[in-house]
Amino acid sequence: MTPLIARVTGRRVSADAPPWLFAVPALVVYALVVLYPAASGVVYAFTDWSGIGQDRSFVGLANFRALLGDDQALGSIGNTLLLTVAIVVVQNVVGLLLALGVHAKLKSRALLRVIFFAPVVVSPVMVAFLWKYIYNPDPSAGLNGLLGLRVDWLGDPSVALWSIAGMVVWQYAGYSMVIFLAGLEGVPKELHEAAMIDGAGTWQRFRYVTWPLLAPAVTINLMLSTIGGLKLFDQVFAATNGGPGYATETLSTVLYKQAFVFGKFGYSTAIALVLALFVAAVSLVQVYYLRNREVTV
Repeated sequence: MTPLIARVTGRRVSADAPPWLFAVPALVVYALVVLYPAASGVVYAFTDWSGIGQDRSFVGLANFRALLGDDQALGSIGNTLLLTVAIVVVQNVVGLLLALGVHAKLKSRALLRVIFFAPVVVSPVMVAFLWKYIYNPDPSAGLNGLLGLRVDWLGDPSVALWSIAGMVVWQYAGYSMVIFLAGLEGVPKELHEAAMIDGAGTWQRFRYVTWPLLAPAVTINLMLSTIGGLKLFDQVFAATNGGPGYATETLSTVLYKQAFVFGKFGYSTAIALVLALFVAAVSLVQVYYLRNREVTV
């Protein structure tokens, strides 16, 4: 606190006050808004609470055993993993290609950056409704009309999951592009100039100079896209609601329905706890592996 503020407030400020004291108000709010609800959720995962009233009883691991015997939930785990792999691979490849493109000395690169990043700021629900129109099964409308196809993009169980992945990649590839672009901006030009003098071609410069120095950007992008894929909900719920059948059901949509449609709040919280632990485990493995391969100048 400055001397002026001390005079106005009439308070004495000790020079020996510990720095962490200033973080106490924020920590209290964080504990009330995040930590307490999370801890309560862990407790509810071991009960049969319906989400209404205080009538609940402890059921131990019954919810988790029910999860292992729930074909819908187990199927949603497979869908979640397939979606995550598709999103992580395609989104980061497209994001890297876009970053390399707009990093080049183009007159329109500033405009292209804005255009490619624009979908990121749009609500996921709005994106889902936009793509429902694009995925119109009518042969003369949307993507079918453009490509001359007759595909029921969201109604065919063999195609619907990949259609969801496509809309997610379209929305967030620009986000990956920005992170890769920041990494490209940090690569020293001197290294490229030295490689050119040594006779390295474009691919060799990318492979042995650019790519190793992009490791921090790769780590961030892989982690963010993996976490986003594992907890994907908005686009699936708005576009297909888990259908047709259970073809696009994810863990997030299953736990939502169990809580707010079937009134099994305890069971849904158990699913959420499993999802949270799985996301944490995958993230830790990614951080450990990817951090070890990072190269800094």
